[in-house]
Amino acid sequence: MLDNPGNSRWQVASGHSDTTRSAEAILEAGGNAADAAVAGALAACVAEPLLATLGGGGYALATTGNGSPKVLDFFTQTPITRLADGLDFFPITGDFGPDTQEFHIGLGSMATPGVIAGLFELNRRLGRMPMTEVAAPAIDLARSGVLINPVQAYTLRILEPIVRASPGSARVFGLDALDQPLLEAGELLSNPDYGDYLETLVGQGPDFFYRGGAAAGVARDCLAGGGHLRLEDFAGYQACWRDALDWTYRDCRLYSNPPPAFGGMLVSLATTALEGLLSAGTDFGSLAHIQALVEAFQRTEQARVRLERPELFSCSRTLLASYRNLVPPPPVATRGTTHISIRDRAGDLVAMTLSNGEGAGYVIPDTGIMMNNMLGEEDVNRAGFHQWPENRRMASMMAPVLIELAGQRIVMGSGGSNRIRTALAQVISNLVDFQMAPDEAVMAPRLHLEGERMAFEQLPGGYGADALAWLQGQWSDHRAWPEANMYFGGVHLAGASEAFGDPRRAGVASSG
Repeated sequence: MLDNPGNSRWQVASGHSDTTRSAEAILEAGGNAADAAVAGALAACVAEPLLATLGGGGYALATTGNGSPKVLDFFTQTPITRLADGLDFFPITGDFGPDTQEFHIGLGSMATPGVIAGLFELNRRLGRMPMTEVAAPAIDLARSGVLINPVQAYTLRILEPIVRASPGSARVFGLDALDQPLLEAGELLSNPDYGDYLETLVGQGPDFFYRGGAAAGVARDCLAGGGHLRLEDFAGYQACWRDALDWTYRDCRLYSNPPPAFGGMLVSLATTALEGLLSAGTDFGSLAHIQALVEAFQRTEQARVRLERPELFSCSRTLLASYRNLVPPPPVATRGTTHISIRDRAGDLVAMTLSNGEGAGYVIPDTGIMMNNMLGEEDVNRAGFHQWPENRRMASMMAPVLIELAGQRIVMGSGGSNRIRTALAQVISNLVDFQMAPDEAVMAPRLHLEGERMAFEQLPGGYGADALAWLQGQWSDHRAWPEANMYFGGVHLAGASEAFGDPRRAGVASSG
């Protein structure tokens, strides 16, 4: 029997204080974990607008009591028909300071959104409060405004071209004109159009969006301006419940999202490889520890790129079969994400990860909802843009996770694009192999290997001198971060003795 400590307390961890407060308000009002997750997601669309909107997609891993976790897939869907010519699809450059990255936005970058379908379905199946009550904190927040925190201000600077892509986009991000200065940390951002639309939406139901004026407006603008989406794309969208992918690591059992998503499989492949490489008694931060992490991540990347080589891993037969069945792989979307982890007083758990890509620069008229740019993700189009399969659920690197550890059930997840799998695998290993407390497991330094580029956090008391020397000597293309940085994801967890929000992404946790 699983028996979490403090089993009469609720817990919330998310990427913004207002997201967390909105979820906790619902828990205090008698809602359960599903209600609080929906409330948090709706609030995140105001508080974290470049990471989460109702125009994007996501996943929710949910469990009640000691039951088996289920995963709700409400990620984006490729359009039914691919427009051949006249696309509104163009590159912009995101300025990260030391690095820049090219993204593609415009009407031609938009896939069918799933967040609205997913949130209504989660509430219908597992919630206990009506959506009108669950949405109330987000509606109030949209109208009264949220103070921009440093992480959101930094994100606005990185993706400034998207903020200024259209008058509608500028309005969502608090600008009355395209040439107005960006909001800074401490300034107030409101989205009254979103608040008004959300109030009507929760009273009418999801068809108000998928078969109503919002879908018609997107279809009309795509037809006139060069986008793929049509009314039938919206009308045909459905959120899907799936059995969670499960595997073991040491004496723990883990669950995450299954195919067609890649995220859960990649976390499972990384931990399975690490189990065979990291010997018992190895010290954290030692050369042996770092070499095991690097080898595990290299093997995971090889498996991701070369699906025909699952023999690199001693995985379960079920996992290998799932991986082989993804040939050819579905289009994979990465980029901007946020995560919410929740435990209610009854012990029910929800881990929800949301993404809007970077945003398409297009806002659905009169809704305050920015649409996604999932078709503008480079990883979707390894053979070139506009080659995606039609009418197919897109895959994602997102990976909400549940781990059964020492009689506890802990849920976690992360933002961070390709860094999601390495962030989660390292936190899992910290919890299991090094018996760290949840806050220590999240705050321990991380590394990430992307092709031939190595990045690692060089924190006081972290990796040993020989391990750092090896990292610097092994990769001529390396970067040592002197602080815990949002580049390495943001793992927010709940269900342990205390919830914890990763400061790398302004994480905020609370319990009561």
